[in-house]
Amino acid sequence: MVNKKNKKKRAPLMTRMNILFFVIFILFSALIFQLGVVQILNGDSYQEEIERTNLDTVDIPVPRGKIYDTNGELIVDNEAMYSITYTPSNDVQAEDRLEVAETLAQYIDMRDKQTMDRITERDRREYYLLLHEEEIEERLEAIDTEEMENGEVYDATLELITDEEIADFSEDELEIIAIKKELDKAYALTPQVVKNEDVTAEEYAAVAENLDQLPGINASTDWDRVYPNGETLTSILGNISSQEEGIPAEDMDAYLTTGYSRNDRVGRSGLEEEYEDFLRGRKEQIQYTTSQNGSIIGSETIVEGERGKDLVLTTDLEFQQEVDDILLDEFQSMKSSNSYENRFATNAYAVVMNPQTGELLAISGVEYDTKNDEYNNNAGLTTLTNAHEPGSSIKGATILAGYDSGVISPGETFHDAPMKLAGTEIKRSVQDMGTVNDLTALERSSNVYMFYVTLRLGGDYRHPMPQNANLDINMGETLQTLQNYFNQFGLGSTTGVDYPRESTGLRGQVPDNPGNLLDFAIGQYDTYTTLQLAQYVSTIANDGYRVQPHFLKEAREPIDSMDELGPLYYSSSTTTMNRIDMINDEISRVQEGFRLSYQGSQGTGKDYFQNKSYDPAGKTGTAQSYEFVDGERFDLNNLTLVGYAPFDDPEVAFAVVVPHVGIGEGNQINLKAGERILDSYFDIKEEHDEEAEDSDGDSREG
Repeated sequence: MVNKKNKKKRAPLMTRMNILFFVIFILFSALIFQLGVVQILNGDSYQEEIERTNLDTVDIPVPRGKIYDTNGELIVDNEAMYSITYTPSNDVQAEDRLEVAETLAQYIDMRDKQTMDRITERDRREYYLLLHEEEIEERLEAIDTEEMENGEVYDATLELITDEEIADFSEDELEIIAIKKELDKAYALTPQVVKNEDVTAEEYAAVAENLDQLPGINASTDWDRVYPNGETLTSILGNISSQEEGIPAEDMDAYLTTGYSRNDRVGRSGLEEEYEDFLRGRKEQIQYTTSQNGSIIGSETIVEGERGKDLVLTTDLEFQQEVDDILLDEFQSMKSSNSYENRFATNAYAVVMNPQTGELLAISGVEYDTKNDEYNNNAGLTTLTNAHEPGSSIKGATILAGYDSGVISPGETFHDAPMKLAGTEIKRSVQDMGTVNDLTALERSSNVYMFYVTLRLGGDYRHPMPQNANLDINMGETLQTLQNYFNQFGLGSTTGVDYPRESTGLRGQVPDNPGNLLDFAIGQYDTYTTLQLAQYVSTIANDGYRVQPHFLKEAREPIDSMDELGPLYYSSSTTTMNRIDMINDEISRVQEGFRLSYQGSQGTGKDYFQNKSYDPAGKTGTAQSYEFVDGERFDLNNLTLVGYAPFDDPEVAFAVVVPHVGIGEGNQINLKAGERILDSYFDIKEEHDEEAEDSDGDSREG
């Protein structure tokens, strides 16, 4: 009875177990079937998807922005040229690059002397190692390398190759070595130029037709900087690095963090460096799909490239070339008229700017190579870097320092006569002038007037000064006071120019005798650049407002048109750096002194500027300098000139500096060059105004 009951209970359980096993069987069958489908039917596609796991984005350089003058005249352009590049995948080995080099050597010529000369002994050994790897490794077995680093082992391996084994490579083999040398420079998935100079159309076509045999090689176009107007302004424009140089090692981290590649060409100097962010452009971005072993299996352009922004400078190219020619012509004339007397003169400088806006209209320098007897009038950069004692041209700052400190008043007079202080040589003006006030002191360039201003700044009010008088003043504090005043004009401080580097000149230390302190007041102690002098006179012309000089007028979006500029991207504005401490009436007083210096009956510049229709004002300067040759001293002069025009509403200011000129009376290159520069400015302005009127007339008639 009990057994029958147990049998009845087990029957439903067995049924349920059977059903469960059947379901499990069905599920396993379905799983096996699905695996079969994946493996057999879709295996290839899924395997490909597995391998498509690496996406790498590569930035492709684009041409830099162009540079124009203020009128839209092209100064710097890009010239397209054929280029052979190499972009290796992640898995490329040295043997692969050698194979590519051997094939590429069939289509391009890299046997020029410069390329061949760059092949080093190490390059030869590395090439030999690739061809005889097993043989050299057998030699290595004789060396204990257990404690060596990998690099040390490799170097030791190369040393096992004898000089004789690398001595007799053929020209064909050397060419392969040269090509491989370029391929070795490439980083994974980053284009490296193999050849972009003198690539012929035949070479370009041959490479393009055989790319399937040249993994990683591409035939593309590159660019190079060209200058349609020759060397004009090139010293200011600066240079860019070559692809071989890439980004500067000292700035490597900074560039890499802002999206640069190691072999990118960047501005290395000048405006190319200063405005790198504008000129660099937007790189084209290509996304490469690579397999797990590093092979490239696909690519897609995800960001279209765009060349850099175009720069428009404040400089007028026509006027710039005129100033270059004027400075060179006057300098050569001075040298040729008295070559022995002026044998130490090797430079001349000129800067022209708008005193109200700070726009640099022309910046010019001449250098003379005494060894080769050659002139170079493309040395504008020296106006920012070379500093000299300027002489009397800075007397306006001395007078204004006297006004503001309260040691003199407008109209105050001193007796101009030789001054002899204890421990100094006689200090005097170029001639004894008798009684002079502040205006006639500027008009006639009285040194003695400036000496009295300086003595009073130190607390000594004696007048006339007794002969051989001892001074009881703090020369250090007095010098510091004057230097601080001069700094307000940009003398002895940075001008703020939009340029990577500029000199601030040599700041004199505390003088060891009173004579040196007095020399400071007449521009014969501290040194200043020509740009600093131009900013100084601009500050006086601009009613005491010191504005930042600048080369950049605006940046424009790049467009393909050769006849017009693109939309405005950025515009420079006038930046006032400071306003000098002096009140308007005091500044006006110095302005009048400058006008008298150019146009007064006793003005030091009257012979050149007295009858000019553009109503100029300014100040001449002569500073004593000297050179020693074999222990013998030769006395010389630094000739300078600063000025502006028109007097009532200045639109142009300038500075001219010619150092180490002979003392002969006929040397007035500063005045001759300054006159011609102002004449040229207003002549060109008149021509432009007439052209604008004619254009307006034609428009109205149309």
